[in-house]
Amino acid sequence: MTPEELQQTIGYQFKDPELLRRALTHSSYANERKPLMQSNERLEFLGDSVLGFIAAEYFYQRCPQLPEGEMTKMRAAAVCEPALYGYAQTFGLGGALLLGRGEAATGGAHRPSMVADAFEALLAAMYLDGGMEPCRAFVVPFLGRGGERPALEDSKTLLQQIIQQNPEDSVQYALVEETGPDHEKCFVVEVRLHSNVLGVGRGRSKKLAEQAAAAEALRLFRGRE
Repeated sequence: MTPEELQQTIGYQFKDPELLRRALTHSSYANERKPLMQSNERLEFLGDSVLGFIAAEYFYQRCPQLPEGEMTKMRAAAVCEPALYGYAQTFGLGGALLLGRGEAATGGAHRPSMVADAFEALLAAMYLDGGMEPCRAFVVPFLGRGGERPALEDSKTLLQQIIQQNPEDSVQYALVEETGPDHEKCFVVEVRLHSNVLGVGRGRSKKLAEQAAAAEALRLFRGRE
């Protein structure tokens, strides 16, 4: 997907195309360029805060009867890695990323942690380019799916609810790969039903990888509906 196609898809035209390019530039790509380019890591940092604010504001306004603790849980579910990966999947963000040769060859465009980070970077670029209003317009539809109080249970819980419709069935999560240095681990987890692999997930922790695997399994089940 080209930057032009991405802008058409998300419904926002950047005044400064360089901001968009930087948001799509993974560090693996930037490090292969001479002179070195800026990656999206700093934008990711800013985007995390912009996203957190929009989500907090949304639940505060839409759920006036909820106590702080419940709103905190809803915000956490809405901005976690599996959720961001799911949002990004709806408009094909992974296909627009600029990746180094190694990352591209090993499926980086489909890695939940990488795509989720890029979603935050894209949001930050949008904020710097046009302010908070286009960011709200972009994010709120994701938060608002499912009504005024969206169902924001984690993917593992949702998957378990589906599987438990047959009391004899249960899923297991198996760690199949662990790579990277201690400060930047990547875990790969499979979610299995009997001997069948329902989904594979990657994340910076085993919990995140399990959530990503469950999210992929949910997409499988929903595709059958």
